[in-house]
Amino acid sequence: MLLIKVHNRFEEKLENLFCAIIKLKNIDLAKSYDDIFNKFANYFFTFMKNLKIALASDHAGFNLKKSLINFLKNDGHFVKDFGTFSDESVDYPDFAHPLALAVENNEYDFGITLCGSGNGISMTANKHQGIRAALCWCVEIAKLARQHNDANVCSIPARFVSEKEAIDIITEFINNDFEKGRHLKRIKKIPII
Repeated sequence: MLLIKVHNRFEEKLENLFCAIIKLKNIDLAKSYDDIFNKFANYFFTFMKNLKIALASDHAGFNLKKSLINFLKNDGHFVKDFGTFSDESVDYPDFAHPLALAVENNEYDFGITLCGSGNGISMTANKHQGIRAALCWCVEIAKLARQHNDANVCSIPARFVSEKEAIDIITEFINNDFEKGRHLKRIKKIPII
C-alpha cells in the first residue's frame, strides 16, 4: 500500500513537472494529453533509471568493452570494470567469475560480458546458480532474454558484432523487464538446489 501511495505522489509530481514544461515551451496540446504525458513519462523514467552495471571481458572483447563503458557512463549509469585491462591474451574465467559473483550477490543490476564468440565467458558466468547469462548477438535476442528469461548478464560475441550493434543490444537488454507470468515457473527450475 505504501508503495502505491509513494508511486501516486511521484506520479502527481511528475505530472506537475510535465504541465510546467508544456507551459514553458508552449507545446501544442492538439494531440491527446494522455499520449503526450505517457511519452514524457517514458522518457523521464528512462532518463532517471541509473543502473549499476558490471562489465568483464577477455582480450578479444577488451576494445569493445571500453566503448560500451563510455556509452553507459555517458548514459548516466554507474559502471564497474572487472577486467581485463588490455588486449593481451588472458583467460576469460578469471574475469567472468568475479563479475558473476557480484551480480549474483545483487551488488549490480546487470552484468555485461564479452569474449570472441561470447560463449566461453557466458558458460563460465552460468556456473553460478544465481546467474542467467544470455548470449545476445542481436537486439531481438537481448529483448527476449530479459522478457522471457529474466537474464541478468548479457554476453556479447565481440568478434561478431559492431560497436553500434553492441550498443543497441545492451540498450535493449537493460531497458526491458521480465514479464513473469508463464516464464516465472520456468526460470525457477533453472538452479540446481
